[in-house]
Amino acid sequence: MSEYRTIIETFMQGVSAGVVKDDLLTEDMTFWSVNSGASDKARFCGGIALLAKAGNYAIEYDIVALTCDGDRAVAEVESSGTLINGETIANSHVFIFEFRHGRIAAVKEFMNQFVVKEKIAPVMHSLMQG
Repeated sequence: MSEYRTIIETFMQGVSAGVVKDDLLTEDMTFWSVNSGASDKARFCGGIALLAKAGNYAIEYDIVALTCDGDRAVAEVESSGTLINGETIANSHVFIFEFRHGRIAAVKEFMNQFVVKEKIAPVMHSLMQG
């Protein structure tokens, strides 16, 4: 479990920074969330880069609990930070990770959708508009 904890902690730090180290992810890594649906690796990487920019590269992700079973792990995560528009955010997440050969092959994320829709999405949308 400690190997997966380290990988997940590094993954969450990468999400905060907007870049997850490529050696943590399989080439065919997939991501799914209740907000955005299914994403391939390229779309996921673009999304976290935009999210990090919206959060001024300072959204913190703290692992509250971690459960591992075989090549799967479930992490309960709390996030908090301040968006570039000055608005504070906090959210609760559940991430389901699937590993293959010690790398993340798939991630599913469940969270409070209202925080994303009401606070984060408008800032990300304005960044995409230029």
